[in-house]
Amino acid sequence: MKRVATTLGTLAVAGTLTLAAPGTASAAHGELVFGGGQVVHNPSGCIKAQTRPLILQNRTNEYALIFSSPNCTGEMLAVVPPGGRTVQERGSSVYVA
Repeated sequence: MKRVATTLGTLAVAGTLTLAAPGTASAAHGELVFGGGQVVHNPSGCIKAQTRPLILQNRTNEYALIFSSPNCTGEMLAVVPPGGRTVQERGSSVYVA
């Protein structure tokens, strides 16, 4: 039951991100800091993680979605809120609206 609630919450956040700003092409403000020293300033779209496990600190004003496969495909593993952190053993890419 907990997994169903988590999945529904993740889908709700993803839906909100999709509908929040249709037609805009602006990047998030701030930076994503990955383990291994990778830093992406004002990220937008899909970002490939350079190391595993995927260690991420979200220092942006947007949610970051962690995916299990390259190009932000596969299973959505986590939703990282602004100011949040995560470690995902199977994380491969990150999407920021």
